[in-house]
Amino acid sequence: MINNIISRAFGSFASIKFPKTIQNIINKSYAKIFGIDFSEFRDCGEYESLTALFTRTLKNPRKLDDGFISPCDGLVLYCGKGFEGQAFSIKNHTYSPKELLSSACDEKSELDEGFDYANLYLSPRDYHNFHAPCDFELLSAVYESGELYSVAPKYLAKISNLYAKNERVVLRCKSGEKLFWLVFVGALNVGKIKIFCDERIQTNANLGSSVYEYENKHFSKGEHLGCFELGSSIVIIAQKGLLNFNIQENQKIKFSQKIADIK
Repeated sequence: MINNIISRAFGSFASIKFPKTIQNIINKSYAKIFGIDFSEFRDCGEYESLTALFTRTLKNPRKLDDGFISPCDGLVLYCGKGFEGQAFSIKNHTYSPKELLSSACDEKSELDEGFDYANLYLSPRDYHNFHAPCDFELLSAVYESGELYSVAPKYLAKISNLYAKNERVVLRCKSGEKLFWLVFVGALNVGKIKIFCDERIQTNANLGSSVYEYENKHFSKGEHLGCFELGSSIVIIAQKGLLNFNIQENQKIKFSQKIADIK
């Protein structure tokens, strides 16, 4: 898994705190290359490492829209309804949701009546933190080790079932009587996926598969869930009858923006 080795090496480099003058050059070069907008964040030169820059937090909280909000800033690659156990990563390229969700989903029944889903891509320029899209109860988290292919659209077109092949953390969530899943997909040069509520979840670590179960663990809409240490993707999968998405392919979205009605 050469991509995993490269990603761990990049993560190690990104965590180095260089002397301030050198770090400023690194930060400003990165910001210029990717066109990062710092209007909601501290100044580029105030971050002590690239990892600190990647995982920057908002200076001021955003006002939350009604309904089911986007958990992140990014780009909608695809949004639709599942069919015959398949979903599109981008147009004309599919992945298996049941394989993606792994042991976080009861393959015998939970998606059999259909599902709605959205694939959100976080580029290297985006805000890398993610938040609760609604009030929910966290039932379990599953870590699946895997490849670290790039999740940029051109690679989704080249590698079949890419999401389900990559490393990922899956949160199994409950809203009302329905289930939904938040899937945080690792990618090339993503040093770590951090889930703040459970420090046991360690990614990019060749740990195979791990399952963590919870009782009475509730989150409020907008609550901070974690972050990527560089851009990646979030896949949202909901049982039929929970969400009515109002977003479309190639639409740019931001955390706090409504992306679906909760039925």
